[in-house]
Amino acid sequence: MSPRNRELFALIPASLLLTAGFMAIFVQRENGPATGALRISPHVSNASLTYGLLFLGLCVAAHIVLRVTLPDADPYLFPLVALLACFGLVMIYRIDDTLARQQAQWFVLGLILFALTIVAFRDYRRLERYRYTIAAIGLGLLALPRLPGIGAQTNGAYLGVRIPGVFVFQPAEFAKLAIVIFLASYLRDTRQVLVQGARRVLGITLPPLKHFGPVLVVWGTAMLMLVVIRDLGSSLMFFGGFLAILYVATNRFGFVFIGLVMFGLGAWFLGTHVGHVHDRVDAWLHPFDHAIYGKVGGSYQVAQSLFAQADGGLFGQGFGQAVLTLPHGGTLLPAPQTDTIYAVITDELGLFGAVGLLTIYLLIVQRGFKTAMLARDSFSTLLAAGLTSVFALQVFVIVGGVTRVIPLTGVTLPFVSYGGSSILANFVLLALLLLVSDRARRPA
Repeated sequence: MSPRNRELFALIPASLLLTAGFMAIFVQRENGPATGALRISPHVSNASLTYGLLFLGLCVAAHIVLRVTLPDADPYLFPLVALLACFGLVMIYRIDDTLARQQAQWFVLGLILFALTIVAFRDYRRLERYRYTIAAIGLGLLALPRLPGIGAQTNGAYLGVRIPGVFVFQPAEFAKLAIVIFLASYLRDTRQVLVQGARRVLGITLPPLKHFGPVLVVWGTAMLMLVVIRDLGSSLMFFGGFLAILYVATNRFGFVFIGLVMFGLGAWFLGTHVGHVHDRVDAWLHPFDHAIYGKVGGSYQVAQSLFAQADGGLFGQGFGQAVLTLPHGGTLLPAPQTDTIYAVITDELGLFGAVGLLTIYLLIVQRGFKTAMLARDSFSTLLAAGLTSVFALQVFVIVGGVTRVIPLTGVTLPFVSYGGSSILANFVLLALLLLVSDRARRPA
Protein backbone atom coordinates (compact mmCIF):
# COMPACT_ATOMS: atom_id res chain seq x y z
CA MET A 1 0.00 0.00 0.00
CA SER A 2 1.36 3.42 -0.94
CA PRO A 3 2.08 6.00 1.79
CA ARG A 4 -0.81 8.21 0.71
CA ASN A 5 -3.29 5.32 0.79
CA ARG A 6 -2.11 4.46 4.31
CA GLU A 7 -2.70 8.07 5.27
CA LEU A 8 -6.20 8.02 3.78
CA PHE A 9 -7.27 4.85 5.61
CA ALA A 10 -5.76 6.11 8.87
CA LEU A 11 -8.16 9.09 8.80
CA ILE A 12 -11.17 6.79 9.19
CA PRO A 13 -10.51 5.81 12.86
CA ALA A 14 -10.12 9.49 13.73
CA SER A 15 -13.55 10.28 12.28
CA LEU A 16 -15.10 7.29 14.06
CA LEU A 17 -13.58 8.49 17.34
CA LEU A 18 -15.09 11.94 16.86
CA THR A 19 -18.49 10.39 16.04
CA ALA A 20 -18.37 8.16 19.13
CA GLY A 21 -17.27 11.06 21.34
CA PHE A 22 -20.11 13.32 20.26
CA MET A 23 -22.62 10.49 20.60
CA ALA A 24 -21.45 9.80 24.16
CA ILE A 25 -21.88 13.46 25.09
CA PHE A 26 -25.31 13.70 23.44
CA VAL A 27 -26.51 10.53 25.17
CA GLN A 28 -25.28 11.76 28.53
CA ARG A 29 -27.05 15.10 28.12
CA GLU A 30 -30.27 13.48 26.92
CA ASN A 31 -30.47 10.91 29.71
CA GLY A 32 -29.12 13.07 32.51
CA PRO A 33 -27.69 11.66 35.73
CA ALA A 34 -30.44 9.07 36.11
CA THR A 35 -29.48 5.41 35.91
CA GLY A 36 -31.21 2.70 33.94
CA ALA A 37 -31.66 1.97 30.25
CA LEU A 38 -30.13 4.53 27.95
CA ARG A 39 -32.31 6.22 25.37
CA ILE A 40 -30.69 7.17 22.04
CA SER A 41 -32.90 9.31 19.86
CA PRO A 42 -32.55 9.48 16.05
CA HIS A 43 -31.46 13.11 16.43
CA VAL A 44 -28.45 12.01 18.50
CA SER A 45 -27.40 9.43 15.92
CA ASN A 46 -27.89 11.79 12.96
CA ALA A 47 -26.02 14.68 14.59
CA SER A 48 -23.09 12.47 15.60
CA LEU A 49 -22.79 10.94 12.14
CA THR A 50 -23.06 14.36 10.51
CA TYR A 51 -20.21 15.75 12.60
CA GLY A 52 -18.11 12.67 11.87
CA LEU A 53 -18.69 12.90 8.12
CA LEU A 54 -17.93 16.63 8.06
CA PHE A 55 -14.68 16.03 9.90
CA LEU A 56 -13.76 13.18 7.56
CA GLY A 57 -14.56 15.34 4.53
CA LEU A 58 -12.28 18.15 5.74
CA CYS A 59 -9.46 15.72 6.45
CA VAL A 60 -9.87 14.05 3.05
CA ALA A 61 -9.65 17.47 1.38
CA ALA A 62 -6.33 18.10 3.16
CA HIS A 63 -5.23 14.59 2.20
CA ILE A 64 -5.89 15.33 -1.48
CA VAL A 65 -3.64 18.39 -1.22
CA LEU A 66 -0.91 16.19 0.26
CA ARG A 67 -1.44 13.49 -2.36
CA VAL A 68 -0.99 16.02 -5.18
CA THR A 69 1.81 18.17 -3.76
CA LEU A 70 3.75 15.92 -1.34
CA PRO A 71 3.35 12.32 -2.51
CA ASP A 72 6.36 11.05 -0.55
CA ALA A 73 5.70 12.82 2.76
CA ASP A 74 5.34 10.94 6.04
CA PRO A 75 1.97 9.11 5.94
CA TYR A 76 1.35 9.13 9.70
CA LEU A 77 1.87 12.73 10.83
CA PHE A 78 -1.41 14.12 9.49
CA PRO A 79 -3.62 11.24 10.77
CA LEU A 80 -2.04 11.56 14.22
CA VAL A 81 -2.82 15.29 14.23
CA ALA A 82 -6.39 14.46 13.15
CA LEU A 83 -6.69 12.21 16.23
CA LEU A 84 -5.58 15.10 18.46
CA ALA A 85 -8.08 17.41 16.80
CA CYS A 86 -10.81 14.84 17.57
CA PHE A 87 -9.91 14.92 21.24
CA GLY A 88 -9.93 18.70 21.21
CA LEU A 89 -13.25 19.22 19.43
CA VAL A 90 -15.09 16.63 21.55
CA MET A 91 -13.71 17.87 24.89
CA ILE A 92 -14.30 21.54 24.09
CA TYR A 93 -17.86 20.77 22.97
CA ARG A 94 -18.40 18.94 26.24
CA ILE A 95 -17.21 22.09 28.09
CA ASP A 96 -18.89 24.81 26.00
CA ASP A 97 -20.90 24.47 22.77
CA THR A 98 -20.10 27.98 21.58
CA LEU A 99 -16.35 27.57 22.07
CA ALA A 100 -16.50 24.26 20.20
CA ARG A 101 -18.12 25.92 17.18
CA GLN A 102 -15.42 28.60 17.23
CA GLN A 103 -12.73 25.94 17.53
CA ALA A 104 -14.23 24.12 14.53
CA GLN A 105 -13.95 27.35 12.53
CA TRP A 106 -10.32 27.72 13.57
CA PHE A 107 -9.74 24.09 12.57
CA VAL A 108 -11.05 24.82 9.07
CA LEU A 109 -8.90 27.96 8.81
CA GLY A 110 -5.94 25.93 10.05
CA LEU A 111 -6.42 23.38 7.28
CA ILE A 112 -6.59 26.21 4.71
CA LEU A 113 -3.39 27.77 6.09
CA PHE A 114 -1.83 24.29 6.12
CA ALA A 115 -2.55 23.87 2.40
CA LEU A 116 -1.37 27.41 1.56
CA THR A 117 1.92 26.85 3.40
CA ILE A 118 2.57 23.66 1.43
CA VAL A 119 1.81 25.35 -1.89
CA ALA A 120 3.76 28.54 -1.12
CA PHE A 121 6.88 26.85 0.26
CA ARG A 122 7.30 23.78 -1.89
CA ASP A 123 11.00 24.67 -1.92
CA TYR A 124 11.23 25.54 1.77
CA ARG A 125 15.01 25.97 1.52
CA ARG A 126 14.38 29.44 0.12
CA LEU A 127 13.69 30.47 3.71
CA GLU A 128 17.46 30.32 4.35
CA ARG A 129 17.98 33.42 2.23
CA TYR A 130 15.71 35.53 4.43
CA ARG A 131 16.84 34.34 7.84
CA TYR A 132 17.55 37.80 9.30
CA THR A 133 14.26 39.15 7.96
CA ILE A 134 12.43 36.18 9.46
CA ALA A 135 14.24 36.70 12.78
CA ALA A 136 13.26 40.38 12.79
CA ILE A 137 9.62 39.44 12.11
CA GLY A 138 9.71 36.94 14.98
CA LEU A 139 11.11 39.50 17.41
CA GLY A 140 8.55 42.05 16.22
CA LEU A 141 5.73 39.60 16.90
CA LEU A 142 7.01 39.07 20.44
CA ALA A 143 6.97 42.82 21.09
CA LEU A 144 3.38 43.36 19.90
CA PRO A 145 1.59 42.45 23.19
CA ARG A 146 3.39 45.29 25.01
CA LEU A 147 2.29 47.96 22.56
CA PRO A 148 -0.27 50.34 24.09
CA GLY A 149 -3.76 50.10 22.70
CA ILE A 150 -3.54 46.59 21.27
CA GLY A 151 -1.79 44.58 24.00
CA ALA A 152 -4.10 42.27 25.97
CA GLN A 153 -3.19 41.32 29.54
CA THR A 154 -4.41 38.02 31.03
CA ASN A 155 -3.61 36.90 34.59
CA GLY A 156 -0.67 39.27 34.81
CA ALA A 157 0.89 38.24 31.48
CA TYR A 158 0.85 40.14 28.18
CA LEU A 159 0.06 37.23 25.90
CA GLY A 160 -2.28 38.52 23.21
CA VAL A 161 -2.89 41.27 20.72
CA ARG A 162 -6.44 42.59 20.64
CA ILE A 163 -7.91 43.86 17.40
CA PRO A 164 -11.10 45.67 18.47
CA GLY A 165 -14.22 44.04 17.10
CA VAL A 166 -12.28 41.24 15.39
CA PHE A 167 -10.32 38.80 17.57
CA VAL A 168 -7.40 38.31 19.94
CA PHE A 169 -4.35 36.32 18.83
CA GLN A 170 -1.12 35.31 20.51
CA PRO A 171 1.87 36.31 18.34
CA ALA A 172 4.32 34.14 20.32
CA GLU A 173 2.78 31.06 18.66
CA PHE A 174 4.04 32.25 15.26
CA ALA A 175 7.23 33.80 16.63
CA LYS A 176 8.45 30.36 17.71
CA LEU A 177 8.41 29.24 14.06
CA ALA A 178 10.39 32.28 12.94
CA ILE A 179 13.07 31.82 15.61
CA VAL A 180 13.45 28.10 14.79
CA ILE A 181 13.86 28.87 11.07
CA PHE A 182 16.52 31.49 11.86
CA LEU A 183 18.45 29.19 14.19
CA ALA A 184 18.36 26.30 11.70
CA SER A 185 19.57 28.53 8.87
CA TYR A 186 22.33 30.29 10.82
CA LEU A 187 23.69 27.18 12.54
CA ARG A 188 23.70 25.35 9.22
CA ASP A 189 26.39 27.78 7.99
CA THR A 190 28.36 28.18 11.21
CA ARG A 191 28.20 24.80 12.95
CA GLN A 192 31.59 23.68 11.65
CA VAL A 193 33.18 26.97 12.73
CA LEU A 194 31.58 26.68 16.17
CA VAL A 195 32.96 23.17 16.65
CA GLN A 196 36.44 23.85 15.26
CA GLY A 197 36.81 27.21 17.01
CA ALA A 198 35.65 25.99 20.43
CA ARG A 199 38.04 26.51 23.34
CA ARG A 200 38.17 24.84 26.73
CA VAL A 201 38.10 27.22 29.69
CA LEU A 202 38.21 25.71 33.20
CA GLY A 203 37.20 22.37 31.75
CA ILE A 204 34.17 23.79 29.88
CA THR A 205 33.99 23.94 26.08
CA LEU A 206 33.07 27.46 24.94
CA PRO A 207 32.06 28.39 21.36
CA PRO A 208 33.82 31.29 19.61
CA LEU A 209 31.94 34.49 20.39
CA LYS A 210 32.57 35.95 16.91
CA HIS A 211 30.35 33.38 15.19
CA PHE A 212 28.12 32.61 18.16
CA GLY A 213 27.27 36.27 18.74
CA PRO A 214 24.35 36.66 16.29
CA VAL A 215 22.66 33.60 17.74
CA LEU A 216 23.02 34.97 21.27
CA VAL A 217 21.70 38.39 20.20
CA VAL A 218 18.55 37.01 18.55
CA TRP A 219 17.93 34.40 21.22
CA GLY A 220 18.73 36.79 24.07
CA THR A 221 16.41 39.45 22.66
CA ALA A 222 13.63 36.89 22.28
CA MET A 223 14.08 35.69 25.87
CA LEU A 224 14.15 39.28 27.16
CA MET A 225 10.92 40.10 25.38
CA LEU A 226 9.27 36.94 26.68
CA VAL A 227 10.27 37.93 30.22
CA VAL A 228 8.94 41.45 29.65
CA ILE A 229 5.57 40.14 28.45
CA ARG A 230 5.70 37.52 31.25
CA ASP A 231 5.07 34.55 28.95
CA LEU A 232 6.90 31.93 30.99
CA GLY A 233 5.68 28.91 29.03
CA SER A 234 6.89 30.28 25.71
CA SER A 235 10.19 31.24 27.35
CA LEU A 236 10.80 27.61 28.27
CA MET A 237 9.82 26.47 24.77
CA PHE A 238 12.20 28.92 23.09
CA PHE A 239 15.04 28.04 25.43
CA GLY A 240 14.59 24.29 25.02
CA GLY A 241 14.28 24.59 21.24
CA PHE A 242 17.45 26.65 21.12
CA LEU A 243 19.42 24.06 23.09
CA ALA A 244 18.05 21.19 20.99
CA ILE A 245 19.04 22.80 17.68
CA LEU A 246 22.43 23.77 19.09
CA TYR A 247 23.14 20.21 20.21
CA VAL A 248 22.03 18.68 16.89
CA ALA A 249 24.17 21.18 14.98
CA THR A 250 27.37 20.83 17.03
CA ASN A 251 27.10 17.49 18.86
CA ARG A 252 28.77 19.20 21.83
CA PHE A 253 27.12 18.65 25.20
CA GLY A 254 29.35 21.36 26.66
CA PHE A 255 27.36 24.02 24.81
CA VAL A 256 24.13 22.59 26.20
CA PHE A 257 25.60 22.46 29.71
CA ILE A 258 26.39 26.17 29.54
CA GLY A 259 22.81 26.81 28.47
CA LEU A 260 21.44 24.78 31.38
CA VAL A 261 23.61 26.74 33.82
CA MET A 262 22.28 29.99 32.34
CA PHE A 263 18.74 28.64 32.65
CA GLY A 264 19.29 27.74 36.30
CA LEU A 265 20.62 31.21 37.12
CA GLY A 266 17.81 32.92 35.20
CA ALA A 267 15.14 30.75 36.86
CA TRP A 268 16.55 31.53 40.30
CA PHE A 269 16.61 35.27 39.62
CA LEU A 270 13.08 35.39 38.18
CA GLY A 271 11.68 33.16 40.89
CA THR A 272 13.07 35.34 43.68
CA HIS A 273 12.85 38.86 42.22
CA VAL A 274 9.79 38.93 39.93
CA GLY A 275 6.49 38.85 41.81
CA HIS A 276 4.45 37.19 39.07
CA VAL A 277 6.96 34.34 38.73
CA HIS A 278 7.39 34.05 42.49
CA ASP A 279 3.64 33.53 42.92
CA ARG A 280 3.70 30.75 40.30
CA VAL A 281 6.56 29.01 42.09
CA ASP A 282 4.80 29.26 45.46
CA ALA A 283 1.62 27.81 43.95
CA TRP A 284 3.69 24.97 42.51
CA LEU A 285 5.55 24.16 45.74
CA HIS A 286 2.60 24.60 48.13
CA PRO A 287 -0.64 24.01 46.20
CA PHE A 288 -2.61 22.99 49.31
CA ASP A 289 -1.41 25.78 51.60
CA HIS A 290 -4.57 27.60 52.70
CA ALA A 291 -2.95 31.04 52.50
CA ILE A 292 -1.83 30.46 48.89
CA TYR A 293 -4.87 28.42 47.84
CA GLY A 294 -7.35 31.16 48.71
CA LYS A 295 -5.62 34.27 47.39
CA VAL A 296 -6.14 35.77 43.93
CA GLY A 297 -3.77 34.13 41.44
CA GLY A 298 -2.85 31.50 44.01
CA SER A 299 -2.76 27.73 43.83
CA TYR A 300 -6.51 27.10 43.40
CA GLN A 301 -6.13 26.14 39.73
CA VAL A 302 -3.20 23.76 40.39
CA ALA A 303 -4.92 22.08 43.33
CA GLN A 304 -8.24 21.65 41.53
CA SER A 305 -6.51 20.14 38.48
CA LEU A 306 -4.83 17.58 40.76
CA PHE A 307 -8.18 16.74 42.37
CA ALA A 308 -9.76 16.32 38.91
CA GLN A 309 -7.05 13.93 37.75
CA ALA A 310 -7.32 11.88 40.95
CA ASP A 311 -11.11 11.73 40.49
CA GLY A 312 -10.65 10.07 37.08
CA GLY A 313 -8.91 7.00 38.43
CA LEU A 314 -7.78 4.40 35.90
CA PHE A 315 -10.78 4.37 33.57
CA GLY A 316 -12.36 7.79 34.08
CA GLN A 317 -15.87 9.05 34.76
CA GLY A 318 -16.94 8.94 31.10
CA PHE A 319 -17.55 11.69 28.53
CA GLY A 320 -19.53 14.54 30.05
CA GLN A 321 -19.37 13.15 33.61
CA ALA A 322 -16.66 15.34 35.14
CA VAL A 323 -17.88 18.10 37.48
CA LEU A 324 -16.55 21.45 36.23
CA THR A 325 -18.89 23.95 37.92
CA LEU A 326 -20.16 24.47 41.45
CA PRO A 327 -23.86 23.75 42.25
CA HIS A 328 -24.65 27.39 43.06
CA GLY A 329 -22.57 28.89 40.26
CA GLY A 330 -18.88 29.46 39.87
CA THR A 331 -16.04 27.46 38.37
CA LEU A 332 -14.76 24.34 40.07
CA LEU A 333 -11.90 23.86 37.55
CA PRO A 334 -10.61 27.17 36.14
CA ALA A 335 -9.88 27.47 32.41
CA PRO A 336 -10.93 23.88 31.55
CA GLN A 337 -10.85 24.57 27.80
CA THR A 338 -7.26 25.90 27.78
CA ASP A 339 -4.81 25.55 30.68
CA THR A 340 -6.37 22.53 32.39
CA ILE A 341 -7.95 20.62 29.52
CA TYR A 342 -5.55 17.75 30.20
CA ALA A 343 -7.03 17.47 33.70
CA VAL A 344 -10.55 17.28 32.20
CA ILE A 345 -9.42 14.52 29.81
CA THR A 346 -7.86 12.57 32.68
CA ASP A 347 -11.01 13.03 34.79
CA GLU A 348 -13.33 11.73 32.07
CA LEU A 349 -11.10 9.13 30.36
CA GLY A 350 -8.93 8.13 33.29
CA LEU A 351 -5.23 7.38 33.40
CA PHE A 352 -5.52 5.06 30.40
CA GLY A 353 -7.14 7.79 28.29
CA ALA A 354 -4.48 10.32 29.32
CA VAL A 355 -1.70 7.87 28.48
CA GLY A 356 -3.35 7.24 25.11
CA LEU A 357 -3.34 10.98 24.40
CA LEU A 358 0.32 11.30 25.40
CA THR A 359 1.16 8.29 23.22
CA ILE A 360 -0.22 10.15 20.19
CA TYR A 361 2.06 13.10 21.01
CA LEU A 362 5.04 10.78 21.43
CA LEU A 363 4.35 9.19 18.04
CA ILE A 364 4.26 12.64 16.40
CA VAL A 365 7.58 13.53 18.05
CA GLN A 366 9.07 10.21 16.93
CA ARG A 367 7.98 10.82 13.32
CA GLY A 368 9.38 14.35 13.48
CA PHE A 369 12.81 13.22 14.67
CA LYS A 370 12.80 10.41 12.11
CA THR A 371 12.21 13.06 9.45
CA ALA A 372 15.23 14.96 10.79
CA MET A 373 17.35 11.81 10.58
CA LEU A 374 16.28 11.10 6.99
CA ALA A 375 16.87 14.66 5.78
CA ARG A 376 19.57 15.03 3.12
CA ASP A 377 20.93 18.47 4.02
CA SER A 378 21.87 20.22 7.26
CA PHE A 379 19.21 22.92 7.08
CA SER A 380 16.44 20.34 6.70
CA THR A 381 17.81 18.29 9.60
CA LEU A 382 18.05 21.29 11.91
CA LEU A 383 14.65 22.64 10.86
CA ALA A 384 12.86 19.32 11.47
CA ALA A 385 14.66 18.78 14.78
CA GLY A 386 13.89 22.32 15.95
CA LEU A 387 10.21 22.21 15.02
CA THR A 388 9.78 18.80 16.65
CA SER A 389 11.59 19.91 19.82
CA VAL A 390 9.43 23.01 20.20
CA PHE A 391 6.29 20.92 19.68
CA ALA A 392 7.40 18.34 22.27
CA LEU A 393 8.36 21.03 24.78
CA GLN A 394 4.98 22.70 24.41
CA VAL A 395 3.29 19.43 25.39
CA PHE A 396 5.73 18.95 28.28
CA VAL A 397 5.17 22.47 29.62
CA ILE A 398 1.38 22.24 29.81
CA VAL A 399 1.16 18.59 30.95
CA GLY A 400 4.01 19.11 33.41
CA GLY A 401 2.26 22.17 34.83
CA VAL A 402 -1.08 20.42 35.29
CA THR A 403 0.55 17.35 36.88
CA ARG A 404 2.76 19.58 39.08
CA VAL A 405 6.07 18.51 37.60
CA ILE A 406 6.89 22.16 36.86
CA PRO A 407 5.09 25.44 37.66
CA LEU A 408 1.87 25.91 35.69
CA THR A 409 2.13 28.33 32.75
CA GLY A 410 -0.37 29.56 30.18
CA VAL A 411 0.61 27.33 27.24
CA THR A 412 -1.95 25.50 25.10
CA LEU A 413 -1.98 21.76 24.50
CA PRO A 414 -1.32 21.53 20.71
CA PHE A 415 -4.41 20.77 18.59
CA VAL A 416 -6.44 19.98 21.75
CA SER A 417 -6.77 23.18 23.80
CA TYR A 418 -9.08 25.96 22.67
CA GLY A 419 -7.25 28.72 20.82
CA GLY A 420 -7.12 29.95 17.26
CA SER A 421 -3.51 31.17 17.31
CA SER A 422 -2.26 27.83 18.60
CA ILE A 423 -4.06 25.69 16.06
CA LEU A 424 -3.07 27.93 13.13
CA ALA A 425 0.61 28.07 14.13
CA ASN A 426 0.79 24.33 14.75
CA PHE A 427 -0.75 23.59 11.36
CA VAL A 428 2.02 25.70 9.80
CA LEU A 429 4.53 23.70 11.87
CA LEU A 430 3.01 20.47 10.59
CA ALA A 431 3.16 21.71 6.99
CA LEU A 432 6.86 22.54 7.33
CA LEU A 433 7.57 19.10 8.80
CA LEU A 434 5.76 17.40 5.92
CA LEU A 435 7.66 19.52 3.38
CA VAL A 436 10.95 18.36 4.90
CA SER A 437 9.66 14.79 5.03
CA ASP A 438 8.64 14.76 1.36
CA ARG A 439 12.09 15.86 0.25
CA ALA A 440 13.82 13.43 2.62
CA ARG A 441 11.76 10.39 1.54
CA ARG A 442 11.69 11.20 -2.18
CA PRO A 443 13.50 8.62 -4.32
CA ALA A 444 16.91 9.86 -5.46
